[in-house]
Amino acid sequence: MASRNLPPSDLVRGIRAGDRATLARAITLIESKRADHRKTAHHLVQELLPLTGKAVRLGITGAPGAGKSTTIDVLGTYLTGKGHKVAVLAVDPSSTRTGGSILGDKTRMAQLSNDPNAFIRPSPSSGTLGGVAGKTRETMLVCEAAGYDVVMVETVGIGQSETAVADMTDFFLVLMLPGAGDELQGLKKGIVELADMIAVNKADGDNIERAKVAAADYRAALNILTPHSATWSPPVITYSALTHNGIPELWAQVLTHKDKMTASGELATRRRAQQVKWMWTMLEERLTARLRSDASVRTKLRQAEAQVAAGKLAPTLAVEQIAALLGV
Repeated sequence: MASRNLPPSDLVRGIRAGDRATLARAITLIESKRADHRKTAHHLVQELLPLTGKAVRLGITGAPGAGKSTTIDVLGTYLTGKGHKVAVLAVDPSSTRTGGSILGDKTRMAQLSNDPNAFIRPSPSSGTLGGVAGKTRETMLVCEAAGYDVVMVETVGIGQSETAVADMTDFFLVLMLPGAGDELQGLKKGIVELADMIAVNKADGDNIERAKVAAADYRAALNILTPHSATWSPPVITYSALTHNGIPELWAQVLTHKDKMTASGELATRRRAQQVKWMWTMLEERLTARLRSDASVRTKLRQAEAQVAAGKLAPTLAVEQIAALLGV
């Protein structure tokens, strides 16, 4: 594909100049499964690395119906109005729909999708969580190198995808609805533990009081948990994406978090840990890919599985035999 075959130097030059077409081509290269494209993409990201790291990396998740798309549209438009350049990315390993979920959501991001200072990109339409998350990380860095100073990463899957997004962003925002009720029990051990802030949407009209009650319930849930930062206790706010009420306050909390975490050194520590974790994840994927791509290893794997299942071979010895085939 011609768009993927631009010389790396041309890609770097175009990205540094903030050219949207070149940025899109670079991301297409990153998402390619061809070995030569992947090699070029890795070199491209390495060359652009010194231009990254200055953006606010904001992860966003929420219960179905919580208004993620509308919130991103409204918040993103608010930020471009303040002079920011906003990139919106998605992590969606579960989607088999053409182009990923966020393309469909563009109809609900009507303002942002037409904003010259915004760039919206879906995740690959299928693939493993690690593979999709890895490509999103690379895309995030390329967007930063292109001058986008706010990168929003939306998780449109469930479960592990939320952890993956929390592991690549500075601030993890969890959107909730009024009328929390029994949801709290499941949330205490799950998503709330990842949250840097909980924002209760749809605090408008008849919902205002219900939103306040839900916010109080979430605050109580957070009080039970040990904060994952000594510097930051996750706040709970209410807002309305419909009326835009509370959007400036939401962003102010993100900036306050950044200032506090930067001053304490925790932001730098968090990013370093994320980079190392990313390296290990990719290494594990490379080893797993080798297991699946080598015909002789696949045959031995099937034989080992059968013997382990039949109780004829201990799993520990099976691992030793397979590892020996890989030379590890």
